[in-house]
Amino acid sequence: MLESDMQQSASNPKPRTHSAILVAFGILLSRIAGLIRDRVFAYYLGNSEAAGAFKAALRIPNFLQNLFGEGVLSASFIPIYSRLLSEGQDEVADEMAGVVGAILAVGVAVIVVLGVLLTPMFVELVAPGFQGETRELTIRIVRVLFPGVGLLVLSAWCLGILNSHRRFFLSYAAPVFWNLSMIIALIYMGRAEMQEKLVIGLAWGALVGSFFQMAVQMPFVVSVARGLKFKPNIRAPHVREVFVNALPVFIGRGVVQVSAYIDGMLASFLGAGSVACLAYAQTIYLLPVSLFGMAISAAELPEMSRTAEASVEAREKLAARLVRSQSRIAFLVIPSVVAFVIMGSDIVAALYQTGQFSHEDTLYVWYVLMGSSIGLLASTWGRLFSSAFYALQDTRTPLKFALIRVTLTGALGWLFAFPLRPKILWLMFSLIGLHHPGLVNVDLGLGAVGLTASAGLAGWIEYLLLRRRLIQKIGTLSVSRALLSKAWGFALVAGAFGTLIRWYDILYHLPRALREVGTYNLIPVYSLAIFGLIYLGLSRLFSKEGFK
Repeated sequence: MLESDMQQSASNPKPRTHSAILVAFGILLSRIAGLIRDRVFAYYLGNSEAAGAFKAALRIPNFLQNLFGEGVLSASFIPIYSRLLSEGQDEVADEMAGVVGAILAVGVAVIVVLGVLLTPMFVELVAPGFQGETRELTIRIVRVLFPGVGLLVLSAWCLGILNSHRRFFLSYAAPVFWNLSMIIALIYMGRAEMQEKLVIGLAWGALVGSFFQMAVQMPFVVSVARGLKFKPNIRAPHVREVFVNALPVFIGRGVVQVSAYIDGMLASFLGAGSVACLAYAQTIYLLPVSLFGMAISAAELPEMSRTAEASVEAREKLAARLVRSQSRIAFLVIPSVVAFVIMGSDIVAALYQTGQFSHEDTLYVWYVLMGSSIGLLASTWGRLFSSAFYALQDTRTPLKFALIRVTLTGALGWLFAFPLRPKILWLMFSLIGLHHPGLVNVDLGLGAVGLTASAGLAGWIEYLLLRRRLIQKIGTLSVSRALLSKAWGFALVAGAFGTLIRWYDILYHLPRALREVGTYNLIPVYSLAIFGLIYLGLSRLFSKEGFK
């Protein structure tokens, strides 16, 4: 992994690589399950009206889960809980965890009841462009999904406890059960003649999966936190501190969710198919964000929280950890950016092109994915820097910069998706020469490219602001330019070879058994495998010598 460059970047203590690997492996399993789920979803539903209704409906409980769940708990709960454990105050830590869990349970129960009653209002806010049967179907789906919000928030509480005890794998692998439940529901209900019945059955499958995602973690939580007592006692030690720290994070997460809401709201005016397309692209985009950005950030947060002190030496160690982690993220994310832009059609085809999901749909999703790739590196680096602020118990700085990002995302998103959409499409299809998808109203729907591109630009501005403020707190943060140059160079060379081999005639003359499995074309898989092998091979070859 370009070891020499990383050693030059940071000679101080390394991050807990083993922990990051466990997080990444757990996330990988859940993401693979999610990709399989989306492939089955694409097979039965494609970019249909029902698909758009379900994707829009899913965003409402996801909004609340992200608002009350993992993000807030990671920023406010884990730093304090980890610090108490490192100081040997296990009983105090477990008492505080039990109180936080009880308060969360009561709070989300009230929210779920209100959510079911007020679903039509939520749908009007999230997808105001939906009308008639599509809107009614979205309302029905949301009402089935809403009870799962409470279960998923409690699942995030379990994750906070297990991560603080350095039990990383299970919490990040637990979503496999949620995805598996939905896959079973899709296959079982796939025989339904009406797609409306299929998505309602899928919603029930998601609810059952939410229960299993939480339930599988509870025995392990009880085994590591033996002093848990579920009492909503706000006066218990450190509980008030958790919720005081949580408030800016809660607002910040709400701001981030508002950004996603704005994208979804604008997409609803571009057509239900655009909403589904945006969701397909987001699933692919979030894979490297989760595998690399989240894995390293999640593993680092408890460790940074244990060592975050005011001394100069402690700040220097924190800076060294961040530089090394940032280098690791760059090495892994840069090839993802190149692959999304150069070979995105292969990625989308390999994952989704089946059944109701056509080649034209593949192109549609690829173009939206190109827009997402603009901010991919900034998003993963920004997640790491936000974790550093949380470890320092500074939750206000990420909030301030998140507000700036959301404002930019909304303004640029509207500008790119509507007034400037004709110019963006001219740039794509006339100047660059990309193939125009042959779908109904595709020009309108391709405004989603502007939505993802604008979010990427805003993400870079947020990252640069976070970096500047963090340097003021802990000192210089400079990733090796040699490492970045190598990563970009190796990725571009690998992308060129992968693309050439993708179109080389020999692949089209391979025996049918090697080209296809049933109706599934394996050529995109070959080209992506070649891309990955060449990138890793070049990195290995020049990791210790050359390109100094």
